[in-house]
Amino acid sequence: MEIDNEVILNIAELAQLEVKDEAISKYADKLTAMLNLVEAMQTVNTDNIEPVSNPLDAIQVMRDDEVTEENLRDEYQAIAPEVDAGLYLVPRVVE
Repeated sequence: MEIDNEVILNIAELAQLEVKDEAISKYADKLTAMLNLVEAMQTVNTDNIEPVSNPLDAIQVMRDDEVTEENLRDEYQAIAPEVDAGLYLVPRVVE
């Protein structure tokens, strides 16, 4: 797929970006190259390929979930300006 300067200018306008005149053709070339790569990747036959979550077959090492800090909520809420039922009350900023 070939991207021309007009497409770049249209994208820049839609995204509200300022693009310098000398950079327009460079962006067109780079976007064309990216789209050509995507086109080439789409031609690869992946019918018998099983999806994987990690290409390196890495194992996620899990640790035990244990509490490492003591609960200081009561002390923190004692100095808070306003609390109710264990929740911090804050001023409304959005109407």
